[in-house]
Amino acid sequence: MKLQHPFRTALIVTLGVGVGIMLIQSVSSLSTILLYVGTALFLSLGLDPLVSWLERRGLPRWAALLITFVALLAAFGGIIVMIVPIIAGQITQLVGQIQELVASAVSGEWNPVETLTNWLHETFPMLNVDQLFTYISDWYETLDVGQIGGVAGETLIGIGSGIISGLTGALVVLILTIYFTASTRSLKAAVYQLVPASKRARFIDLSEQITASVGFYVIGQVTLGVINGVLSAIFLTIIGAPFPAVLAVVAFFFSLIPLVGTLTGSTIIVLTCLIPGLGSPLTALVALIWYAVYMQVEAYVLSPRIMNRAVSVPGAVVVIAALAGGSLLGLLGALIAIPVAASILIIYRQVIIPRQNEL
Repeated sequence: MKLQHPFRTALIVTLGVGVGIMLIQSVSSLSTILLYVGTALFLSLGLDPLVSWLERRGLPRWAALLITFVALLAAFGGIIVMIVPIIAGQITQLVGQIQELVASAVSGEWNPVETLTNWLHETFPMLNVDQLFTYISDWYETLDVGQIGGVAGETLIGIGSGIISGLTGALVVLILTIYFTASTRSLKAAVYQLVPASKRARFIDLSEQITASVGFYVIGQVTLGVINGVLSAIFLTIIGAPFPAVLAVVAFFFSLIPLVGTLTGSTIIVLTCLIPGLGSPLTALVALIWYAVYMQVEAYVLSPRIMNRAVSVPGAVVVIAALAGGSLLGLLGALIAIPVAASILIIYRQVIIPRQNEL
């Protein structure tokens, strides 16, 4: 095959490849913003059924939106007010304990090396403790202390910046969620106008079913999270677990993640109950038994009753969708995977199958 204009063809191909690379780099650069927008859209679809429910009770739309936003802001502010003082108090307590230990070591009242040596001799009588300390001393001398300090400083700065960026991201998502919820009808109408008039009614019907499925799924998942959070707060307070309010919030947020969220949150709570000086092995064991029972109740009683009203998706599809979504988009992908699967099933059942039956 002979090219008539090889230079022009090569130029067009090069420009096409360049535009493609530029688009990929742009998407990569805007990944955080796209994550915020996607999360906000997802949450706004979850709030839309609540707004519609209030409207069906006779409230004007502005009043329904106002009540929804006040409840959302109250929940967000309550979590912040509940967590921040507790974390600040615990950090102050930790710093005080460290200062006491340092003061005891300087005054000679407490010898950390001697204490550790005695504990090792009592716990591991067959262990050659002196040789172990010799190995540790030789290894420490080979390290660059300045480099270790720099890495530690960079780690602390990274943790601090991560906390600040997380709070900033949560605030941005909250603002976008309020905006998208207030503009849901206008946004839908703008999208519907892009569809040809002959197919618009069918498109609107399917879109309303899909958005309603997403909204009910969000409400169902939040309901499961609230149940886990409230029960965790009550139970952890009764058994005397450390930081019951913070751990209850952990249980709530991890319950929002399908499949592995409750297990991950429960593991964090049980390990927290093992912290020396704050919890105890007995407390951790009781918490382990509680969450083992709760996960069975959630999986076989609560989740089927709540989620079957929201989305009708086979169990195997739920597992595959959650794994695929988590691999592709991380946490957001795991959250939206199930409603996306439900949307595909709606299209499959109401569009593809009827069209195939007409052939």
